[in-house]
Amino acid sequence: MNIGGQQARNGRLIAGKRFMYWLPVATMLITSRCFAQESGGIPSFGGAFFYSRSAGPDGIIRIEWFGSCLIWLLLLLSVLGIGYLVRLATANVRKRIAPQEQMDRIKKLIDQKAWNEAIALTRNEDSDFSLIVHATLQEAPNGYDSMLARMDHVSSEIIADRFRRIEPLNVLGQVAPMIGLFGTVYGMIVAFGSIVASGGNADPVALAGGIGTALVTTFWGLLVAIPALSGYAVLRNRVDALEGEAEGRVLELLEQFKPRDNQESSTSGTTP
Repeated sequence: MNIGGQQARNGRLIAGKRFMYWLPVATMLITSRCFAQESGGIPSFGGAFFYSRSAGPDGIIRIEWFGSCLIWLLLLLSVLGIGYLVRLATANVRKRIAPQEQMDRIKKLIDQKAWNEAIALTRNEDSDFSLIVHATLQEAPNGYDSMLARMDHVSSEIIADRFRRIEPLNVLGQVAPMIGLFGTVYGMIVAFGSIVASGGNADPVALAGGIGTALVTTFWGLLVAIPALSGYAVLRNRVDALEGEAEGRVLELLEQFKPRDNQESSTSGTTP
């Protein structure tokens, strides 16, 4: 068991949990500050981004709870999306997929015919490259074709697993604008409802609540979607490039196991 690698993974996990904990706490503090300013009678520009308000027939401004819940949902998705993006960015780095130093060390052992040392070394490492090499070398007694098939199988599973972990960013980036659009439609319904209730002479203050809900939910939906989709594209391209590099290096190592008799027989002709 690789104790150092396990400690490093535990450290990253603890750091990720701390980040995911303190980010919502900071958001709650900002929100409470906005509420405090509003309750004190001081107009709060920031408060408009954290809850929705509407003016009743009596002229009193109240919190519009449905629109506010949509805003808070999008705010929560924004916090979770940023935290998950940071976690994925630290998990999908070269050190975790195709470390250059490790690839050079394994190649040197393979060139020296030190098969057992290479197997032992890759057993104690936790990168994707070492996992592929270790599984491939264990198929050496079954021949080159078995090693090649094993490499394809393991690398496909690893790539699919990493893509599955990145996919929630794509889902978040697609769903968040839809929630924002839902809030936009709801806000416009509220605004037009105020016009109807007033007989076509609605007070601008009464219209402001519905229009504000429409604009703020659209704002938060885009704020969630843009980092999520951008991070998804960057991380997917990074994983694809690094996994392709790791698989290419494994194919180079397999040249040491490629049978030579087939090549010689293909170049030599037979006399009738």
